[in-house]
Amino acid sequence: MLDNRLIVALDVHTMDDVRSLVSTLGDTVTYYKVGMELFYSVGPDVVRLLKEQGKHVFLDLKLHDIPNTVAGGLASLMGLGADIVNVHASGGYTMMKTAATKLHAAAAEQGIPCPKIIGVTVLTSMNEDDWKKLGETEPMADRVTRLAKLAKAAGLDGVVASPQEAAGIREACGDDFLIVTPGVRPSGASVDDQSRIATPAQALQNGATHLVIGRPIRAAKDPKTAALAILKEMERVK
Repeated sequence: MLDNRLIVALDVHTMDDVRSLVSTLGDTVTYYKVGMELFYSVGPDVVRLLKEQGKHVFLDLKLHDIPNTVAGGLASLMGLGADIVNVHASGGYTMMKTAATKLHAAAAEQGIPCPKIIGVTVLTSMNEDDWKKLGETEPMADRVTRLAKLAKAAGLDGVVASPQEAAGIREACGDDFLIVTPGVRPSGASVDDQSRIATPAQALQNGATHLVIGRPIRAAKDPKTAALAILKEMERVK
């Protein structure tokens, strides 16, 4: 039942927590997300550990700075072997273009595969009230699609967006474009701090290529059983 479309979020604090969850899930899960919380706690060794175990890694650090700084940061991270890295699409076209160009050049120079680069559109925790308080007048879904089109034009491989916007992105950006969706919750699961959510099947039907799921698996009484249930639902959508 291996399915690389499921990315389990390792939103934990220690290497022992990582080893415990990865061991519990075993061969059921092949893809993991390493975010700021974990990376800032234990450093790059967590990515090396996962790669040594044959896992795929989405390194979710959301770089956002001036173009050369972001490009240099990604180049420094590339040696860890992550399969996906990301930047904030709101950093603009030049930032994304510089990052993509320099990362591909660095990978070619070193003779290693270039990780996929994706752009964060609008955080899935953002609700309409928060959006309006930023002074935004453009509908959030329109902004997400516009940022996705900008990311594609800049040479990025895809975006991070909520499952609710996935269909619009797929229509605007075509089939060969990654759409990585947090904010995925199985039916009956707690919403937690997410706002724009969907079930795993809904997210895939809307055009998502990868689902990032954390607490519904990690906090379950039996994480492996929870992961298998999600994978079973995902199997119904090809």
